[in-house]
Amino acid sequence: MACLHDHSCEDHDCSTDWSLYKHIDLTKVTALNESVPGSVKSVFKAWEQRLSSSEEHLESNEGDPELLVYIPFTSDVKIKSISIVGGADGTSPSKMRVFINRDGIDFSDAQGMQAIQEWDLAENLQGVLEYQTRYSKFQSVASITLHFPENFGGDTTQIHYIGLKGEATQLKRDVVATIVYELMPNPSDHKARSESGGGLSHVE
Repeated sequence: MACLHDHSCEDHDCSTDWSLYKHIDLTKVTALNESVPGSVKSVFKAWEQRLSSSEEHLESNEGDPELLVYIPFTSDVKIKSISIVGGADGTSPSKMRVFINRDGIDFSDAQGMQAIQEWDLAENLQGVLEYQTRYSKFQSVASITLHFPENFGGDTTQIHYIGLKGEATQLKRDVVATIVYELMPNPSDHKARSESGGGLSHVE
């Protein structure tokens, strides 16, 4: 399912508050079949920068449009939607398959495995489409692998931006734990009150 991004950002969750960009462990992001080693890191940026005219982008090797992108996170996340901005002239990916919490898979693994979800992609050169996940299946995500098996007929596949939206569950857990701890009565306080003699003693 794709959502057309034609609404006011103030009223929806497309603002930076929901962006998972800051939770991506960028140093460990990798791609298979990228023509320039390490170029995959350039496609992760803040939502506002998704159309920035940087020369850097992810591109597959000539004559082989398949790409596999591995994205680990610094804490567990829940993923609500994925946005892909591809290249022009048939170089945009036309299909996306997703695996979660599967480290080190290669093309043969990806082709033989059941994806947790698949999408037929549209050419999204302006970044106005978001693909909604089956949210219940995208909980406690430590890493996500995106498989782009084909494009719209170009010699290579180009990706200029990958955007992930959702929330980091680890941060939420820490906050909840802190609140619960602060609401609990302190045992040492209780003990001190008991020892000081809460009641009146009888004096002859």
